[in-house]
Amino acid sequence: MAPRGGKKIIIVKKKVAGHGGHHGGSWKVAYADFVTAMMAFFMVMWILGMDDKTKQAIEGYFANPVGYKKGYGAGSSPLSTGTAPTNVQKTPLRMIVRSTEQRTFEELKNAILEKVASNDSLKALKALVDVKVTNDGLRIELVETGSGDVFFPLGSAKMKSATMLALQLIGTELATLQHPVILEGHTDAAQFSSVGGTYGNWELSADRANAARRALEGVGLSDGRIVEVRGYAATKPRITDDPLSAANRRISILLPFSVAPDGAADAASMAQYKADSMHASLAKRVP
Repeated sequence: MAPRGGKKIIIVKKKVAGHGGHHGGSWKVAYADFVTAMMAFFMVMWILGMDDKTKQAIEGYFANPVGYKKGYGAGSSPLSTGTAPTNVQKTPLRMIVRSTEQRTFEELKNAILEKVASNDSLKALKALVDVKVTNDGLRIELVETGSGDVFFPLGSAKMKSATMLALQLIGTELATLQHPVILEGHTDAAQFSSVGGTYGNWELSADRANAARRALEGVGLSDGRIVEVRGYAATKPRITDDPLSAANRRISILLPFSVAPDGAADAASMAQYKADSMHASLAKRVP
C-alpha cells in the first residue's frame, strides 16, 4: 500500500559500530619503565648533591651490604648520621691484599731456603740464613754463628765471601717482586773500641746495612726498591737472654706488608714505624 500523499517512505538504518578490541597492558609496562628511569635519574642527581661522607656511606652499603648491617646496628645508620662506614668498606680489600701478600711471601721464603740449602759453599761456611714470614712481612736474616765472623770480620763492615754469595742468591729472588725493601744492621752489646771513640756499634750496624744495600743493588735490585737503611746497634737483640751472643750480629732484609690486618694494627704499625725511624736516626746511606 502506498503511503499517504503518494510519497515513498525511506527508512535509513544506521549500524552502530562496536568498541575496538582490548589493546592489552603493554603501555603500562612502558609507562612503568619511564617512571622508574625518572626516579633513578632524580636519585642520582640527589646523591650527587650530597656531601662526601654520605656518598661514602652509600657506596659502603652497596659494596658490602652484609658487613654494613653488621657494622651499623639499628638506629645508627650512617645514612642518617652522616658517618661513613669506612672500616666496613675497606676491610674486605685489606684482607684480600694481605692474604695475597702472605702467599707471595711464603712462596719466596721457600724459594730462598731451597737455594740456600742446595748451595754447597754456604753449607761449608756454616752460614745461617733465616727466612720467616712475620707480622711485619717477610724477614730474611744473615745471622752470625760460631765466633761471629762468618759474614763480617769482627768490628768491620767489609763483607766476606759468604755475605756476597748469600746476597746474590737472595737478590735474584727479590728482583722478581716489586715490594719495597728495608735493610737493618744489628750488633751485639760488646763495647766497640776505636781511636778517639767516634766510631761505635751504631755506626758499625749502619755501615754493614749499607754494605748489604750496595751488594743487593749490584745484583739487579731495581733502583728505588730499597726505601730505608737502618742501624740499630744492640737495641734489638735476637737472643735477648744473651746480649753478647754472636747471633745478635746480623743483617736483616725486610719486605713489609703493604697493609695491616685491621685498623688497630695499622695505627700500631705507623707508631712503630715512627719510633723505628727516630731510633735509627744514625743510620747512614753511603753511595
